[in-house]
Amino acid sequence: MTDKVFDNNQVSIAGEVMTDFEFSHDVFGEGFYVLEVQVSRLSSSADIIPIMISERLVDVKADLKGKYVEVNGQFRSYNRHEDNKNRLVLSVFAREIKVSDEDTEGIRPNFIFLDGFVCKQPIYRKTPLGREIADILLAVNRPYGKSDYIPCICWGRNARFAENFTVGGHIQVWGRIQSREYQKKLNESDFEKRIAYEVSVSKLEYLEEY
Repeated sequence: MTDKVFDNNQVSIAGEVMTDFEFSHDVFGEGFYVLEVQVSRLSSSADIIPIMISERLVDVKADLKGKYVEVNGQFRSYNRHEDNKNRLVLSVFAREIKVSDEDTEGIRPNFIFLDGFVCKQPIYRKTPLGREIADILLAVNRPYGKSDYIPCICWGRNARFAENFTVGGHIQVWGRIQSREYQKKLNESDFEKRIAYEVSVSKLEYLEEY
């Protein structure tokens, strides 16, 4: 994680493996697979986070269900084309992974740091109970001209702060990755359960450009 190229997108999570390896894609013959990991929150709930792993990092034929993993990497996005629309797909791209039989940490970490640019006007709103929320879509640069597009959600004072950001603004965020179920309307009578992933922001800074 010391490589300067990756300083602007850093993720550290740990939790229990819930699924088998599922093949995703290959790049120049290197296979990439997805695992889903359950990461506990401080409350009694948990987040289910997809991890993208190269077959070079771990034995993808192994059964890791019920084991615990610690993962360092990046939060990445790509567009999947389905139903004549592009759907933003997010996962943690593993650069390091450690597998163990026991959960030795007690509290499982879930930490993310992003340094990027606002690419849509933030949306500020209040819940029916009066809680303030602002949604930010953050573009985080990657090598070779690529970018990851990461949805971030801010609360309270951070939401009021983010409401005034403009497109192109340079910001840094600290927080955790969370999963959220929602119902996707397919037609007048059918709905499909889906899971959205986003960064719940705990700290937020706007960087002045000189």
